[in-house]
Amino acid sequence: MPSVRPGSQLDHYAVEELLARSDTASVFRGTDPRTGRIVALKIPHPEVEGDLLFYKRFRREREICEKLDHPTVVKAFGDDDRSQVYIVMELARGKLLRHVLMEQRKLPAARAVRIALAICESLEYIHGQGVVHRDLKPENIIIDAEDRIKLIDFGIAGQSGARRLTFGKFSQVMCTPDYIAPEQVKGKRGDARADIYALGIMLYEMLTGTIPFPGRNPFVRMHSRLVNNPVPPREIDPGIAPELQEIVYRALERNPRRRYSSAREFSNDLLHQDQVGVADRPELRDWQRQRTHWTQTAWFYGLLAMIPVVIFGLLLLVAHHG
Repeated sequence: MPSVRPGSQLDHYAVEELLARSDTASVFRGTDPRTGRIVALKIPHPEVEGDLLFYKRFRREREICEKLDHPTVVKAFGDDDRSQVYIVMELARGKLLRHVLMEQRKLPAARAVRIALAICESLEYIHGQGVVHRDLKPENIIIDAEDRIKLIDFGIAGQSGARRLTFGKFSQVMCTPDYIAPEQVKGKRGDARADIYALGIMLYEMLTGTIPFPGRNPFVRMHSRLVNNPVPPREIDPGIAPELQEIVYRALERNPRRRYSSAREFSNDLLHQDQVGVADRPELRDWQRQRTHWTQTAWFYGLLAMIPVVIFGLLLLVAHHG
């Protein structure tokens, strides 16, 4: 694929400005001279477009984006034959939620709830279309001045009925450690409840200014959600209502069967917090008891080291009785 730069032409689109760049693709602002419409062009890097699995994944992203049509989801436009693989999308206006959090660290509870409700609306729509985002995070939410949101980047989204695509060389983009659900850490394919979990992480972050499972490296952060409980939001900010804290815990249930089963159920509690019963959770008492990955690893390798000793002992026992 030829290199694409600002000032060049991509079929009939004028490529004007680089907006974002990832390991696998770049997003440019462009213009369709036939209509004057300003668009975003997501174009794979030349070095990865030739990978068959990546090509299939990118085609799936394009198909998913062109299928979705909702005010809270970035819209992709179908087009005639293209000379290469790329996605034409509406140019969403606003800031990334990540940039908002970097500027303000944490948000007032009312605003955090308002943004979470908008994301719930988006999730309810895409889940109803059989799509799971699987990479929900502040970097993939655009927010405007009125706190309206656009959900973007369906690069690793899943679609019900579609064959699972697995990447070796692109494994680093298959999840984001801070927002991945526990079942995904265990290697299971995330369903709609994985998006619910990620939104729970985001709500915690908007309310407290920190993620619930920090750590020195991605592996520690992912493992921590399997064995530890986060600092209760009200320990960080006592002004957070107990009912809102309970909602966060329901979204962050380690077992997906105990989590909110749908975005609608999540949003209903956010809208009617006065009707949310506050549970006497062990997480509120045991959160200071933190188990580390290194302790678990030491036990694991200790048990492995004992296996030959046990086998040798059994052989001696058999030989003695023989």
